[in-house]
Amino acid sequence: MSPGKRLRLLLGWFVAAGVAFGVLGAYWVTEATEAKRPSSYSSVVPADDFETIVKRMQAEKPKIREQHMRLLEERYDLSNRPVPGVTMSRGKPIQGGVRVKLPPGVTWQQLAEMSPEEIRKQGLWPKGFLPLPHPNHPEGGMVFPQSHIDEIKRQEGRDLTRFDLDFDLPDHLLPEFPPPIYLTTRSDLGDVSQGQLVTIQNYFELFNGILNPKQLEGLRLLVTPFPQQQFNATDDRRSLKPHLGVTCFDCHVNGHTNGATHLVGDIRPQEFRHRLDTPSLRGVNIQRLFGSQRALKSVEDFTEFEQRAAYFDGDPVMATKKGVNILERASQVHFMAEFMALLDFPPAPKLDVLGRLDPAKATPQELRGQKVFFEKGRCAECHHPPYYTDNLMHNFRTERFFEPHMVLGHMMTGDGPIKTFPLRGIKDSPPYMHDGRLLTLEDTVEFHNLVLGTKLSEQEKQDLVAFLRCL
Repeated sequence: MSPGKRLRLLLGWFVAAGVAFGVLGAYWVTEATEAKRPSSYSSVVPADDFETIVKRMQAEKPKIREQHMRLLEERYDLSNRPVPGVTMSRGKPIQGGVRVKLPPGVTWQQLAEMSPEEIRKQGLWPKGFLPLPHPNHPEGGMVFPQSHIDEIKRQEGRDLTRFDLDFDLPDHLLPEFPPPIYLTTRSDLGDVSQGQLVTIQNYFELFNGILNPKQLEGLRLLVTPFPQQQFNATDDRRSLKPHLGVTCFDCHVNGHTNGATHLVGDIRPQEFRHRLDTPSLRGVNIQRLFGSQRALKSVEDFTEFEQRAAYFDGDPVMATKKGVNILERASQVHFMAEFMALLDFPPAPKLDVLGRLDPAKATPQELRGQKVFFEKGRCAECHHPPYYTDNLMHNFRTERFFEPHMVLGHMMTGDGPIKTFPLRGIKDSPPYMHDGRLLTLEDTVEFHNLVLGTKLSEQEKQDLVAFLRCL
């Protein structure tokens, strides 16, 4: 082969190699770019070993908590200010007063006179009315109040402590612990929990002879721990030791709530996921929609959804890895739902059989508040007596009042449709709204006064709160 031909052949190989490497390089760049795009999927295998993850997250924990507590203190008055003489069903004082802090230089009455556009343009929407971020929104996951962690550890030895973060709201702003249990089938017994937190350790002793065998088995399943996203036996967990998991009643304590929080599993990307305040299971027998925003059509659907999806952030691959417990619909799910359908609202001695105030028992202020509820306040358009719900979803379109923006990894935007929660027993269920952003009933009244544009006077607001405490 001549020197010229060899040179041309060599140059051809270089060109071909360059093209190949260029194509491969472009592929690698494309792959890297693709990897940076938001995805609905999480990595099944953690990038670091468990010990490295623990050390990193424990080191980050103080700063994360400091930032979140600074946000809470900026938004709210978190002080312990109970209302004299007003308690929950077992005697815990109810917190009173508007706790959401106003922007400087404006009053609630002035805000109520402004249009949503004016409030938005001037940036006057109170920060406490914005969506409430999770204690660590980019991370998310179930977080439990310390009172519940301590009692479960005492009874079962199961530790619900997370090494990366703690619950955020003070205990005095949460429901009483443990809450009473009232049964539709045995109203004569009053609180059948006998003041105890119902767990796998005591459920049989407390309920044998009160429930039938199906209901008793349903309750057993509700207090049995199953693996969950943050509490499981794999190296992708947020407990220091491998974990049995959580129970339905770890959040829905005694069929009610302890205020435990989580992020909804059905929204992506992460910054748009909503914080979830655990709703009470009391009165599910009169409800036709389940889940704060999911509109599940039966308590059986809700029960199965929680195990298959909510426990694992809506990720069936993760669920398989961490040990999902697939409940059998015709027996286990049915038994659990049958027990939940027995959970009743607490007694409301001032209400008649139709859910209205008995004039012989109510105070003049409570009667005035009832009038506001059914007339000027427009509350009854969604909250119909006797249980004060319409079993529908409603969208307040709060995005009318503020510009979208990011706060600690959570995008402040509209909430979408929200279930009309029953208001029976509402004084026992703080905080309020689907994400717990409203700490008191006074906050709730101020929020709806702005959202609905009802322009209530200060006296009307106080009267309305007095009526709500009767429910």
